[in-house]
Amino acid sequence: MLRRLDGLLQGEYRTLFRGQGVDLADIREYEPGDDVRYIDWNVSARMDTPYVRQYLEDREVTAHFLLDLSPSVDFGTVNTLKRDQLVDFVALVARLLTRHGNRIGAVLYAGKVERTIPAATGKTQVLRLLNDVINLPRLQSAPFTSVSDLIEHALRTIKRRSVIFLVSDFFTAPGWERPLGMLARRHEVIAVRLEDPRERELPDVGMVDLNDAETGESIHVDTHNATFRRRFEAAVSKREAELHGAFARCGVDVLTLSTEEDLVGAVLRFAALRKQRRLMRSAVAV
Repeated sequence: MLRRLDGLLQGEYRTLFRGQGVDLADIREYEPGDDVRYIDWNVSARMDTPYVRQYLEDREVTAHFLLDLSPSVDFGTVNTLKRDQLVDFVALVARLLTRHGNRIGAVLYAGKVERTIPAATGKTQVLRLLNDVINLPRLQSAPFTSVSDLIEHALRTIKRRSVIFLVSDFFTAPGWERPLGMLARRHEVIAVRLEDPRERELPDVGMVDLNDAETGESIHVDTHNATFRRRFEAAVSKREAELHGAFARCGVDVLTLSTEEDLVGAVLRFAALRKQRRLMRSAVAV
């Protein structure tokens, strides 16, 4: 899988994550399409027009995986569980990064922040990370999942500008949007959303028990009831709109990983979209 992805990217793995140097190269006047996060407000105030900083690209990328391992990721109805997709994604991207000499770290969350793995490079670091993820005790239920706790921990502990992969199904208590926006202003953040098709659409199979993986609660429903299915679809549509709106407001790109989809194909499409957006921004600036 790694060779397949690296070969298809043809060395352009930075289309997945740009990285950001720390050495200031130049300051120039703002042009449409520039990232507003790089505006130098002091210079802009003196010159009475916006100016942006330009940096030398850092050869080394530091990446951190923020991993939501709460009970809801143990759901899956097609080929695999959402947790399996999470593990495969981390293994693939971590090895892709480290084989190019980059550093990776992680924060593991399961009801609370369970473990922080400082950034390091090499195959041993990948194996350590995967071992900790796979062997982390699984919760049967939790009072609530708070992705904001995971994000706020990252805000406190990750000091150097990094690429951050926030991997979650985003079945979480509210309040995560504001800290995610703050994190995106300091780092390059990619939201990796785990999902299963049955979370979007209920099949007409009659009476079934639906279990809440987070709380352990169970309800008996009639999926043959068209009104119930319409209400379910309306709730899904509302959640989708809220999530997409939140990510857009935070300025965060989203990679969706479904249990029914090939992982490499999803990552390649995401890389192509990021490259296309970058080219469009460059064209607008010219």
